[in-house]
Amino acid sequence: MAEPMRLQKFLALCGITSRRAAEEIISSGRVTVNDAVVSTLGIKIDPEQDAVTVDGKPVFLQTQHVYIMLNKPRGYITTVHDEQGRPTVMDLLPAELGRIYPIGRLDYDTEGLLLLTNDGDFTQRLTHPSHEVSKTYLAKVRGVPDDRALKQLRTGVLVDGRKTHPAQVLVKHKNETSTVLAITIHEGRNRQVRKMCNAIGHPVVFLRRIAEGSLRLGDLPVGSFRHLTADEVRTLGGKLHADHKKN
Repeated sequence: MAEPMRLQKFLALCGITSRRAAEEIISSGRVTVNDAVVSTLGIKIDPEQDAVTVDGKPVFLQTQHVYIMLNKPRGYITTVHDEQGRPTVMDLLPAELGRIYPIGRLDYDTEGLLLLTNDGDFTQRLTHPSHEVSKTYLAKVRGVPDDRALKQLRTGVLVDGRKTHPAQVLVKHKNETSTVLAITIHEGRNRQVRKMCNAIGHPVVFLRRIAEGSLRLGDLPVGSFRHLTADEVRTLGGKLHADHKKN
């Protein structure tokens, strides 16, 4: 008999979703353990003996972890499945990668660096606010923000009634009608960079995420993906299996 494990952790390790999202799946009654629906958080299972399903499909522990960087194009939803039938980031990846899911989100109209994995603990490490993983965006905005507007971004602006944390902001390029800003934030609020720029009166016309933590998008073509290297996985706190350690 294996050591008992919380059900939400088991689902995350199976590559279903992050541990936080797994709690929502359990609470909504979509999970069964030994044919009985479980909707109470905190239950522990034996991962070797108990039969677990999500939406009627059996789930099993992943034997190998997968870590993918995708250069997401505009026009794709950052989700595994879209009820409205819109293209998702999973349409850009081959089925042989197995059951993986996005870490965090990029808006439909935003492109750039997106990570995907089947490692729930890795997802938790990158998304939990306590770890303050930085994310850098190139934002082309309308007009030319003056020093006062740039200071607002750097010290915090009101977004949805709450002040943002200080951001790093560099002016990369500007002309008479637009400015390209490099904006680094440590929060993960919904459409945050767009809302920050709206708050200073310079709405975003193009947005690309170019870095997350120590990772850089580099010259990865739009719509393409690559596996993270062993060093990249190790730096971000992922778990390496034997084959990956050779890379």
